[in-house]
Amino acid sequence: MSLRVKKPGDRLESITLPPVSRLDLIKYAGASGDFNPIHTIDEAAEKAGLPGIIAHGMWTMGNLGKLFTPYVGEGFIEKFSVRFAGMVFPGDRLTLSATLKEAQGVQQTYEAVAVNQDGAKVIKGEIVWRLYGE
Repeated sequence: MSLRVKKPGDRLESITLPPVSRLDLIKYAGASGDFNPIHTIDEAAEKAGLPGIIAHGMWTMGNLGKLFTPYVGEGFIEKFSVRFAGMVFPGDRLTLSATLKEAQGVQQTYEAVAVNQDGAKVIKGEIVWRLYGE
């Protein structure tokens, strides 16, 4: 598979993640240093007015990068910006997708999105991929 022959409107292969688990969030808290208890402790999340713990937004954003893993030998993510559009809860199954918006030389700009099992967008953004020079 190659990103060198993509044209605007083409999509990367979508990825559906396993259901979000409490352990995913605990591991991410440890790796990131974000120990806000709304991500790991039900009582703290409920006290904050949430129905239960929620995933870290940056955990969700980081997962979008998995769309480009098959192409790591061809280039790298140069820019990554997102807008958080909804909360992610344990048990949610996220589907990640990206569509090429523009290609100029070695730079490709993708619109990326993560939706939950109900089709609701939880994150949307733009990823600029830079192909290694030719």
